[in-house]
Amino acid sequence: MRVPALLVLAAVAVSAPVPRLAAQAITPPGVDSIARPAANPADVASIDAILKTLYDVISGPAGQARNWDRFRSILVPNARLMPTGSRPGGAGASVAMLSGDDYVRRAGPGLERSGFFEREIHRVTEEYGHIVHAFSTYESRRTADLGEKPFSRGINSIQLLKDGGRWWVVSIYWDSERPGNEIPAKYLPRD
Repeated sequence: MRVPALLVLAAVAVSAPVPRLAAQAITPPGVDSIARPAANPADVASIDAILKTLYDVISGPAGQARNWDRFRSILVPNARLMPTGSRPGGAGASVAMLSGDDYVRRAGPGLERSGFFEREIHRVTEEYGHIVHAFSTYESRRTADLGEKPFSRGINSIQLLKDGGRWWVVSIYWDSERPGNEIPAKYLPRD
């Protein structure tokens, strides 16, 4: 009897050792415990609308509370927000896997205390069926003044779902620009 090549490959894959990230490189997510409020239909009507809402809801001046109900309304329950970074001493990368509620608890106070305005400056979008992947290049400032030099730039890898009636954010995975990790020209606005 001849064994299909796919079964042979599957057996090899199952028996092969699985590489693992160092435990200290991963922060596991929590579970969302706050109910998702209904979204404003205009916030979730299109890809452009939901991404604009995402950037709008985290942005604001120092001392201004963010509308975290609006933030939660665009996320699927237990969506993942995953900032990456370098581990101390250059020992590789790390990722924190946050639920929406984790993000609010972890990032919210700093956004509100210091002032934070993030905006999309370029986007590359891929769509298939009900899913969308947006590579959204951003820049961050402490004020809304576009004349102010950004203190940070990077790329948000955003996964979206269209459920038939609206768009949802499923995950956001991001990395910031730094020496040795410059944003490639293809992800920057063309002049």
